[in-house]
Amino acid sequence: MALTWHSACMATVLVLFWVTPWSLVQSASAPENEVPLRPTRWLPEGKMTTVTLPAGRTRRLFFTLRKTPDFAVTVSPCGPPMEWTLAARTLKDKPLKSLEWSSKKSMPEVWWRGPGTEERIHSFSGNAADTYSGPAALHASVYILRLRSKQQSSRATVYLHQGPGTSGAIPQVPADPRVHTLGVGMTSVTLSWAPSASFTGLAQKSYEYCVLVNSGRNFPSVCAALESSKMEEDKKRTEKKKRVTAWPILKEWWWEQWEADSEAGGDLQCACRGTESVCTVSDLLPDTRYYFDVFAMDRLNGTSAAYTGTAARTHEEARPSVATLREGELRWVTFHDRGSATEQFFSFRPRGVQQSGLLTLQSCGGRDKVKVTVSSKGLVLTSQAVGEDLVQIWLQGSPVYVISLEREGTTAAKTSSVALPSVKMQTSSAYHRRGVPSLPSTLQVKSFNRLRGCNSVTLAWMGTEERSLYCVYKRKLEGDALTAPCLGPESRSDTERVLCKYFQELNPRRAVTTAVIGSLEPGTTYVFDVYLMRRWGIPIKYASKTVKTRKDC
Repeated sequence: MALTWHSACMATVLVLFWVTPWSLVQSASAPENEVPLRPTRWLPEGKMTTVTLPAGRTRRLFFTLRKTPDFAVTVSPCGPPMEWTLAARTLKDKPLKSLEWSSKKSMPEVWWRGPGTEERIHSFSGNAADTYSGPAALHASVYILRLRSKQQSSRATVYLHQGPGTSGAIPQVPADPRVHTLGVGMTSVTLSWAPSASFTGLAQKSYEYCVLVNSGRNFPSVCAALESSKMEEDKKRTEKKKRVTAWPILKEWWWEQWEADSEAGGDLQCACRGTESVCTVSDLLPDTRYYFDVFAMDRLNGTSAAYTGTAARTHEEARPSVATLREGELRWVTFHDRGSATEQFFSFRPRGVQQSGLLTLQSCGGRDKVKVTVSSKGLVLTSQAVGEDLVQIWLQGSPVYVISLEREGTTAAKTSSVALPSVKMQTSSAYHRRGVPSLPSTLQVKSFNRLRGCNSVTLAWMGTEERSLYCVYKRKLEGDALTAPCLGPESRSDTERVLCKYFQELNPRRAVTTAVIGSLEPGTTYVFDVYLMRRWGIPIKYASKTVKTRKDC
């Protein structure tokens, strides 16, 4: 216990020892004539310099010019809007030779304490890259560049060029710096832009374009893009488990101070990289707004120039048409040809508070397989194949159901004589049911030879324990027997209907019913079809039975 208490005290002392002096230096306010050495440095020429900008504090960079009539200063903010000014200060008296500055030893206080005048040359406020170029001041002793970020701590890059014209170190942006959108698809966007003059007429292998894409905003500079990426990484880092020991706190503070003085780095995740002024960005999400930025980059000098970015929204996914199924509607679904859609969608809204219903399907020909998938609220409830045997799917608990019929595979034969798949489907609400209706144990129809006469035959078939209506249809056999499984009573003539009867047997083993069909012609072959007429779902067709009446009685 004592050891733990002493460890905690030691950790607290370490933190206070390392952090407190540094915090005092950072937060100490200095008058205008007493500038601390740390936020003051000389600006080198011909080099991209990264400057850390603490929130609400002014950073100053000093530079002098050689005997040159012109110079240019380019400032690129890496974050929120900032303000910067450029001033020329003229001293009445030259500083002592013993206090002269150099790139390794500098005393900026000399330039502030000595008497002199200061003239503001340029000022800018915003988050876009800005360049001042003009003639050198006649009697200026030193130039002062002030940078300030009001909202939050950030960074900026500064580049100084001495001499007339452009430095050539920063790629040139054409007169029309806009990025144009050539085409927008569901998962891709094609962009184009005017070529940079730095890329033409020179065998310069260090130049390349970099296309950045993100879903947040456009970036005015490479520095801003890198800073945004760094902030995202820092955000993820802070979401990790909190550190409670002294060493991780010190280590994190150490790296923060190290990064504050280091230059921005890292690799850009370019969607396109090269010298072509056309880019197709792929692997995007449908119906999403994206922002695109193009940067002309010089890898040799570590500089870049930004085009004016653009934004585009990808197209949404093609939503299939969904047909609404009415209560008790019998729907025939046919896949017309090989080039048509292989999937069709339907919706059904059951009536009643229980939100229960029955979906029945039956395949009606064709060699291709058909699969039915039922979903609700984006969740798949069931999926199964549909064949010649009747399929019953119980629906319960959802206000709306989406039914998908998909043709699986393609028939090897390509001739038009090959039958295309079709499905017979019906949906109906089931107000008082708790499950799917029972089906007969077999769909075979039996005829009795001993009971077969010249004008009548006797048929028998299996029923169910539920009270249901059974109807018998007849037709004379002419040519080949038609045994289509989907030939329902709705497609039969009323003259073909022989009888309809109700039947119920609670014992499934004894659920056998018979019917005597009369008024037949002697020596004639008939095809008999029995249908189980149900209150819910499509009628169930028994296997067709062919019987020939006796010729002589």
